[in-house]
Amino acid sequence: MDEQEHGPLAGFTVGVTAARRADELIALLHRRGAAVVHGPALRIVPLADDTELLAATKELIGHAPDVVVATTAIGFRGWVEAAEGWGHGQELLAVLRGVELLARGPKVKGAVRAAGLTESWSPGSESMAEVLDRLLGEGVAGRRIALQLHGEPLPGFVEALTAAGAEVVGVPVYRWMPPEDIGPLDRLLDTVLAGGVDAVTFTSAPAAASLLFRAEEKGVRAPLVDALRHEVLAVCVGPVTALPLQAEGITTYQPERFRLGPLVQLLCGELPARTRVLPVAGHRVEVRGHAVLVDGAPRPVPPAGMALLGLLARRPGWVVSRADLLRALPGAGRDEHAVETAMARLRAALGTPKLIQTVVKRGYRLALDPTADVPDPTADVPDPAADVREPTEDAPDPAVGDKHAG
Repeated sequence: MDEQEHGPLAGFTVGVTAARRADELIALLHRRGAAVVHGPALRIVPLADDTELLAATKELIGHAPDVVVATTAIGFRGWVEAAEGWGHGQELLAVLRGVELLARGPKVKGAVRAAGLTESWSPGSESMAEVLDRLLGEGVAGRRIALQLHGEPLPGFVEALTAAGAEVVGVPVYRWMPPEDIGPLDRLLDTVLAGGVDAVTFTSAPAAASLLFRAEEKGVRAPLVDALRHEVLAVCVGPVTALPLQAEGITTYQPERFRLGPLVQLLCGELPARTRVLPVAGHRVEVRGHAVLVDGAPRPVPPAGMALLGLLARRPGWVVSRADLLRALPGAGRDEHAVETAMARLRAALGTPKLIQTVVKRGYRLALDPTADVPDPTADVPDPAADVREPTEDAPDPAVGDKHAG
């Protein structure tokens, strides 16, 4: 518990849209102090009994390809297991032993070797862009290439090979479907729109598209997009995952390595960097999503208190009237006594009452240290979204795919 309370993400709430490997991602976030709202945006449906997969398998057994590209470990294992269930397992493995077998990354290599096969090559970057570069560099004119799909098409990848003269056979091992229980996804949407989430993570393009589609069904697509453009950080595991969001004008962030660990580390850097640290009454005060850090120690604050403190922090050291504070209180009505009640609870939650001073007949102010540089509250308050940083590393060409977690 202490580790969670004092982690780099203490006080922040992160939305998770993943279905597969969600438990691993949530555990990583919890260990760094974040609160998590999990709303799976999709589910994976295996195609063990699917006629498309069976037809593709029989076609490749009858007419062996020159190259097979394995893109995900779970997909490659599922393909081999499905073939075995149909009684074609040994025939498929015999074909795969005789072709150039490319494995997109180390997990895929593990699945290939577990099947008793050996990959011909695997990219160091774990990127489909590097796989495409290798194939085009070798020359693909007249060659037959089987591509194990990972839930959604890779149109840029396929089109580039086709334009270079290759015949591409897709192997659809599993596909994405909407979640069976839509409730958690709706709760995540509601929390984002209510301002209760600081970041949302995406580990596949279908998850991003599914969230947007569900928002459209609920009639809240425009406010969701607006929230992701401004208040809420959208963090994606890779550039292809980000495409549905970028099409809406949403700035996205991706780690240099397309894995869950680096994704969480990116959050650990970006979210704290977006908060203000104020010297108040001899203490270091940092206002985060659902909590306040006083001298590095998290102080959980109720929503009404966070609303008041957020307004005071936007005008540090300056008096904020009770009328303005009342307008910031959710559902407070017109009784300024609600401000006094919420302020008393806020001071108690902070554990240091002197952080907030009462200015008789005027309102309240943060007790900013006299030596601090105090901005003019009448000046335009900068949009927090305008200060977000672009990723510093060149991402792989989004038209040809990226690694999805797992």
